[in-house]
Amino acid sequence: MRRFLRAEWLVFLMVVLFTAGCSKKADSDKVILTETEIYIEPETEPIIIEDETEPEETREEMLVLDPWDRREEGGMVRSYLTGEMVPGAKGNRRPLAIMMSNDKASLPQYGINRASIVYEAPVEGDMNRYMAIIEDYDDLERIGSVRSCRTYYTYFAREFDAIYAHFGQSTFAKPYLKNVDNINGIEGVGSGAYFRSKDKKSPHNAYASYKGIQSAIEKLGYSLEYDSDYRGHYYFSWGDKQLNLEGDGILNAIKVTPGYPMNRPWFEYREEDGLYYRYQYGAAHEGDEGPISVKNILIQCCSAGYYATTDYRNINVHEDQWGGYYITNGKATGISWKKDGEFGVTHYYMPDGQEIVLNPGKTWICIVPTSDADKITFE
Repeated sequence: MRRFLRAEWLVFLMVVLFTAGCSKKADSDKVILTETEIYIEPETEPIIIEDETEPEETREEMLVLDPWDRREEGGMVRSYLTGEMVPGAKGNRRPLAIMMSNDKASLPQYGINRASIVYEAPVEGDMNRYMAIIEDYDDLERIGSVRSCRTYYTYFAREFDAIYAHFGQSTFAKPYLKNVDNINGIEGVGSGAYFRSKDKKSPHNAYASYKGIQSAIEKLGYSLEYDSDYRGHYYFSWGDKQLNLEGDGILNAIKVTPGYPMNRPWFEYREEDGLYYRYQYGAAHEGDEGPISVKNILIQCCSAGYYATTDYRNINVHEDQWGGYYITNGKATGISWKKDGEFGVTHYYMPDGQEIVLNPGKTWICIVPTSDADKITFE
């Protein structure tokens, strides 16, 4: 089995180890991402590292639940997003993937505590933005604040067969919206799904609500049911079985810092409940329903640059040229990733070549430009 790491990455990993020891309707006119449309930072040739280790445990021994196994019981169904049992009415409904601001002026984010999965990625210069994927939002009267779309978020939303909610878009992202069922807050029917609050200043006061989103979905004719071909995204451990990362190359990860320069976030692991609590801007990161915590963290390193001479980030989420990390239960391991075609899901792989298995619960995904990979730290 082979996995690929760049020279700088290998040096960084050695240092860390040393210190640790001490749209359904749009396929016909979809936009194809071509190489000429992307400007990425130059990359060096990867170092090939042979890894012949065999997995110590088979999937059956880990009681792993395949992504396509819904496991329905008594009106409950296994969530595609968390691997946990949820009411069938929510688990069988396409989730909402909604853009959220992370500017200080916009805090707190409303509805983010309900997110089963959160993507965090740079959007302009050092500024980050979130896409929260939520299946439990029926009683939410305020979600956001909602911000504009970037190209790569359309691909993230499509991976989960989600309905994508955003308040406008960059010029570069607009063509890609044809590829996903979306609710746009600045034009057409979608504008009725959002409202402006009086307690924030524009552009940080645009919010959505459950009723507004459902009304827009109906008017736009989007299906609430998963596509018949959708087969889920992740493998999860099942029942009381917890996946603990063990073996050579495993890092202690009580504190995880993804290295984003503006909000300077980090995660701290608490053994009493087995969750990672998020911090940023020097304090605990709280949504409107309290502190934000997750069970799993994925750090996905991607080649990135800028569109022309602008500050808009252009991130290549289709080709793994670096790898990343999987973090759970206080430990971390290096991973590789591969996207299953332009509109398929992104698979993450352990060093032994097996696809990763998530512990049931919420997951936070940090998209980190490869140029910033050396800022990722574990303590």
